[in-house]
Amino acid sequence: MHKWTVARERPITTPTEADMAQNGLLAVLVEADRIRLRGQMMVLDLEANIILHRAGDDVVDTWFPLGSASAAFCVEDVDGDRMDVAQIGREGAVGGIVSNGHLPAYSTAVVRFPGRFIRIRTTALEQAKLSSIALRHWFSRYSDCLMAQVFQTAVCNGRHTIKQRTAKLLLAALERTGDREIAITQEQLASIMGVGRPFISRVLSSMRQEGVIESRRLRQIIRDEKKLRSLSCGCTVLIEDHFDKVLHGIYPVS
Repeated sequence: MHKWTVARERPITTPTEADMAQNGLLAVLVEADRIRLRGQMMVLDLEANIILHRAGDDVVDTWFPLGSASAAFCVEDVDGDRMDVAQIGREGAVGGIVSNGHLPAYSTAVVRFPGRFIRIRTTALEQAKLSSIALRHWFSRYSDCLMAQVFQTAVCNGRHTIKQRTAKLLLAALERTGDREIAITQEQLASIMGVGRPFISRVLSSMRQEGVIESRRLRQIIRDEKKLRSLSCGCTVLIEDHFDKVLHGIYPVS
């Protein structure tokens, strides 16, 4: 298991319009709603494996990944084994989207790919939603898309092979970061997927032999995106389609 660290207070600045344009949920808001939120927001630069909130915590902050940054919801079983159930990139947000933050989180939210995140106190977001029915409806739609992703992940983990799931995860990283060099190790892949490292090692070796990827220290390089898509299950496509129907145009597609 790779090590998690707790987020520190390292503010950079109040977000600019350019910052907000790097997150799909924020980019499409009308100007009045962006103004409501911007004054309560702060941009932070976060490293991989930083915890945004732990399971059982009150959700006091809401986080919007910018650009290539991303986070994940991670659930731990009774034996202490962890597995990601949803990845959140520039198409979404982590934290108090529906509740007002007083309910405890069921999952741990952790940064998977480093970068800039916009943070807003969940109470401030709730206050802004009370002032704007459009804002309230927009985030409710996103919560529906997030639940769809969690549901599809449950199906994927139960029905698809480790190779299919690995290909899906690498594709998701490519789509969110826009970079064919994915900064992820075998150990991290195993932890994210909740499987043993030997399984991941065999899958990556097979992909290298097929010319799909190249492995270097601490990263996987995608050499044949078309072939990688053919190895992946169709779960990502289903999620992309649902996002497009409910929140048209915000899901990143490479």
